[in-house]
Amino acid sequence: MTTMADTKADISGDSPLTQNSGSVTPQPNNPLSRKLNKILETRLDNDKEMLEALKALSVFFTENSLRTRRNLRGDIERRSLSINEEFVRIFKDVKEELESVHEDVQAMSTCCEEMTNRLKAAKEQTQDLIVKTNKLQGENHRLEVRAQVAQAFLGKFQLSSEEMATLRTARDGPVTEDFFKALNRVKQIHEDVKVLLRTNQQTAGLEIMEQMAVLQEASYEQLYRWAQNECRGLTQESCDITPVLGQAMEALQDRPVLYKYTLDEFATARRSAVVRGFIDALTRGGAGGTPRPIEMHSHDPMRYVGDMLAWLHQATASEKEHLEALLKQVTIQGVEDNMQEVVGHITEGVCRPLKMRIEQVIVAEPGAVLLYKLSNLLKFYHHTISGIVGTSVAALLMTMEEMHVLSKKMFFNSLGLHASRLMDKVELPPPDLGPTASLTQTLALLREVLTSHDSSVVPLDARQADFAQVLSCILDPLLQLCTVSASNLGTADMATYMVNCLYMMKTTLALFEFTDKRLEMLEFQIEAHLDTLINEQASYVLTRAGLSYIYSTLQQHTPEQGALANLPSMDNSSVKGAMVQFDRYLSSPDTSVMPQLNFLLSAAIKEQIFRQSTELVCRAYGEVHSAVTDPANGYKEPESVLLRSPQQVQALLS
Repeated sequence: MTTMADTKADISGDSPLTQNSGSVTPQPNNPLSRKLNKILETRLDNDKEMLEALKALSVFFTENSLRTRRNLRGDIERRSLSINEEFVRIFKDVKEELESVHEDVQAMSTCCEEMTNRLKAAKEQTQDLIVKTNKLQGENHRLEVRAQVAQAFLGKFQLSSEEMATLRTARDGPVTEDFFKALNRVKQIHEDVKVLLRTNQQTAGLEIMEQMAVLQEASYEQLYRWAQNECRGLTQESCDITPVLGQAMEALQDRPVLYKYTLDEFATARRSAVVRGFIDALTRGGAGGTPRPIEMHSHDPMRYVGDMLAWLHQATASEKEHLEALLKQVTIQGVEDNMQEVVGHITEGVCRPLKMRIEQVIVAEPGAVLLYKLSNLLKFYHHTISGIVGTSVAALLMTMEEMHVLSKKMFFNSLGLHASRLMDKVELPPPDLGPTASLTQTLALLREVLTSHDSSVVPLDARQADFAQVLSCILDPLLQLCTVSASNLGTADMATYMVNCLYMMKTTLALFEFTDKRLEMLEFQIEAHLDTLINEQASYVLTRAGLSYIYSTLQQHTPEQGALANLPSMDNSSVKGAMVQFDRYLSSPDTSVMPQLNFLLSAAIKEQIFRQSTELVCRAYGEVHSAVTDPANGYKEPESVLLRSPQQVQALLS
């Protein structure tokens, strides 16, 4: 940089020479010329150092004059000197700091060396003490391990003081969750101690096992006493089974005798509560008079018995729920059988008052329909409650079955008595040949019985079994009654009366299920009497139409008698007169109807008789027509005798 400044100064000072350089020939070895050429050939763009130098120079070289250019070197040297002095001053401070650090490190080194020497001396002096200390530490570790083993042994095979206190306080105080935890701990220790019997610690194992067995039996005895007292207090209508009592039953299942005694105590208490509740429901009713006492409805047998059975059904279901809550944590086999037995024992107390009241209702003979309804009601509740109790040997179910059998027996006795009364005094058929009053009343009774049967809630198979017996008790005497009643009637009157009676029976049965066989039997009997009426109607028409004698003669005629026209009243004129009379019948066939047909209750049956009897008349006319037109019978000019062909007659009558 200094050389460049000097060069610039020289160039500026030699400016006259530069101005006259055009007239002077440059010499090759002229130093000035070389410098100029070098300067002129220099590319400042590529010379980063030159650029940096110029930037630094521009900081303090602000005025470009002759004086400043001449003093440029000195300025640069002074500035360089100032920078170097500042650098020396700063590094002097650094040197002083480093010397201070060196002194501190030297002092620390000396101190550490001194401490090392002192430690070596102390170690040499305390070597024996360290050996003894290490030995004691090892012994202490072994003792700690043995203490931990002993503590673990005691924790596994002994009860804590809190657990022992819990088991002792349970004798006088209430049983809590902590008691069951302590009891389970005793049971667990009793099981775990068996491991010691397979080791060399058999003595300790036997002692612990005996100790736990005594403690376990004492705890079970305390628990049984507490559970027994709790069950004795469950005599209210609303029974609240606490979770602790359920846990007690779960624990007592390991002692079957204590478990059974506790269940018996529970059953006795609840039996007393159920009996008292049943008597209160009969005589006092609910709280505040709602619902009213059941005895208030004793005048209505169905409601009276139904309310008693409904109350027992609800009570049985409630007792089953209470028992399930009590035994929900019990896992031994046969718990379901225990529940059925206990529920049966609980409900056994109400059997006597229930039986006495139902017997009073049944023996009072409220009527066949009510007896049948009571029988179905008892059967329904027997089926329903057996689903709760689960066994048919329960006293309540046996009582209900006994009452069901009694009501059913009384029902059939009532039906039998009714049938006997009918047969003792047989009514004569009325003038209109319709059903008698006794028949109508009996069918009304049957209708009521079957209606109650259809609305019954007993199972389908049980209802179907009763149905056949009911129909036999009523229909068979009715059929016999109708037969005896019609025995003195004429053929047409008897058939009409029987058809009317059978039709009434059929329409009554057609509304109910399980009557198909009986309906089929009645239909066969109706068909038999219809055949009689059809034949009677056909004979009546043939008589009124004048063909009866001709048709009967024709039916009895044999070839040995000769020509049909030669028989008495069978000549041309007689037959022609009959045909004229028959033609008058054809003009108004509806007027030729037996009086008995007007008494028929069924218009369809009447129409059937009229249609089939007309077919018989057409068939009879066809046979007469064939006989008259047969040359062998000797009729001359049959066309003049017969006014109409069989097809014409059939068309007119159809």
